[in-house]
Amino acid sequence: MSEAYIVDAVRTPVGRRKGSLAHVHSADLGAVPLKALMDRTGVDPSAVEDVIYGCCDTVGSQAGDIARTCWLVAGLPDHVPGTTIDRQCGSSQQAVHFAAQAVMSGTQDLVVAGGVQNMTQIPISYAMLAAQPLGMADPFTGSPGWVKRYGPDQLSQFNSARMIAEKWNISREEMERFALESHIRAARAQDEGRFEGEITSVGDFKADETIRRDTTLEKMAELEPLDEGSPITAGIASQISDASAALLIASEQAVKDHNLTPRARIHHISVRADDPVWMLTAPAPATEYALKKCGMTMQDVDLVEINEAFASVVLSWAKDMDADLSKVNVNGGAIALGHPLGATGARLMTTLLNELERTGGRYGMQTMCEGGGQANVTIIERL
Repeated sequence: MSEAYIVDAVRTPVGRRKGSLAHVHSADLGAVPLKALMDRTGVDPSAVEDVIYGCCDTVGSQAGDIARTCWLVAGLPDHVPGTTIDRQCGSSQQAVHFAAQAVMSGTQDLVVAGGVQNMTQIPISYAMLAAQPLGMADPFTGSPGWVKRYGPDQLSQFNSARMIAEKWNISREEMERFALESHIRAARAQDEGRFEGEITSVGDFKADETIRRDTTLEKMAELEPLDEGSPITAGIASQISDASAALLIASEQAVKDHNLTPRARIHHISVRADDPVWMLTAPAPATEYALKKCGMTMQDVDLVEINEAFASVVLSWAKDMDADLSKVNVNGGAIALGHPLGATGARLMTTLLNELERTGGRYGMQTMCEGGGQANVTIIERL
C-alpha cells in the first residue's frame, strides 16, 4: 500500500460566536485556507484531484456542496471537483481519512482535505429547525425503528456529558480546573507565537479570539448548569465558533513529481463507534482499537489532540487510557479555542502537526467524540 503524506496544513483564526468572522460567508471563509495552502506549497492547483471538506448543518451559506464552492470562490481551477461530508464533529478529520485512503489506494495523488463551519450564521440546531415547516420528523425520535431500539427520549449531548461525569466520578470542580488549564495553555501558546505558523489571516483578523484570559475558578463556579441538577456548565463545554482549515495530502509519486517536502506521514487511520445515546464515549474504545491495530501503546505517542467537546469527555478518556495529561492538548483545546464543528478535525490536525515540529516529537494522535456515538483516530509521524 502506498504512503500518504501531509505536505502542509493551514487554518484561519477561530472567531468567537458573533465575533470577527460572524458575517463572513461560509464559502469565503472556507476559501481562505485553500488559497493559503496553494500559495504555501507552491503546488499547481490544477494538479489537485479532489477537495474534501467537512461541514455540518449544510443549509443556508453552507448548502450546495460547500467544498466545491469554497474552491471556486478561492479562484482555483474549474476542473477540480469537491465533495462535502458529514461525520458530525469529526467531519474534517474524516475528510483527512478519505483523502489519505484515496492516496493510499493509488487512485489519486494530490487531495485537499479540510472543513469549514460558521456557527454564528448556522446554529447547531438550525438544520432541524429549518425542516420543521416542511413537516419533516425529528431525525431520531421521529423514526419508529429508532424508538423501538433506543426509546423515545431525544438525544442530548449535555445529558451525555452529565452521564459521563457521573459514571467516571468526575466532579464539577475537577472539570472546571481542567477548563481553566485549557485557557491557560491556549493563552501561553498564543503569547509564545506557537499558532503563528499555522494561521492565515482573514482580512485584518489574525489571532484566535476565543481564549478567556480573565476566567477563574470562582467565575466558573458561578455559572448555571446547562440542565437542572447537572454539573455541566458552559464553562466546561466547547465554545460555539467560526473557522476553517485545510491540509494537502500527497502520495510518494506526487511528492517526487511536484518537488514537495512532506511534513508528516499518516501512520494510522481508523474510526469506531459506541452507544449513540451516551454519544460521547467512543474516543476511548476507538483509541484502544487504533493502538492495537498498529502495535503501539500510549507511551509511544508523544502528543495527543482530543477534542474538548466537554471536559468530562477528555477526563474520562484519560482515565480509561491512563493518559498523561501533560501530553494532551498542550496548547489548549476547544474549551478555550472553540469547536467550529465541521472545521475542528482539520484544525486539531494542523495544531498537532505544528506542535510535533516545535517539540521534536515523533508520533501525534488525534481523536474526537462525534454525533451518533462515533470517534475517528489518526496517528501521524513527523518527518
